[in-house]
Amino acid sequence: MTYSVAQLATVQECDAVLAIANKEKADVQFRQTSIQRQQANYAESSVEIATELSAVNAEIAAYASIIGSLPEGPAKEEAEVKKKKLEYRQFLLTERQDDYGSVALLEKEMELGQLEKQVAEIDVFIAAIQTRKAAL
Repeated sequence: MTYSVAQLATVQECDAVLAIANKEKADVQFRQTSIQRQQANYAESSVEIATELSAVNAEIAAYASIIGSLPEGPAKEEAEVKKKKLEYRQFLLTERQDDYGSVALLEKEMELGQLEKQVAEIDVFIAAIQTRKAAL
């Protein structure tokens, strides 16, 4: 983008705009670092959640087949309770997967890409201001 830096008439104006731009750049870079850390955590979490969810799903399927073959009594009731607990665990993992899984990871990657472009554009802006300042 072309900036209308010719509007800046003094070195002091250039310095003021540079201070604003450098603060904005520092803020964006801080956010970028935060998102990079979240991205790393989400990448790790998404694998862990998917693995655990697969194991829980397999256990639920196993208990479902066991419950069908058990006669009425304490053993069947205990198996049904364990299955219910596993279904609750499955629900919690599914919720976590929505918040920290692969979809959330992709959102963080997109956000990181946007921040990278923002830093690059701020650098272009700063270079234009510095060029104008040098010309004054």
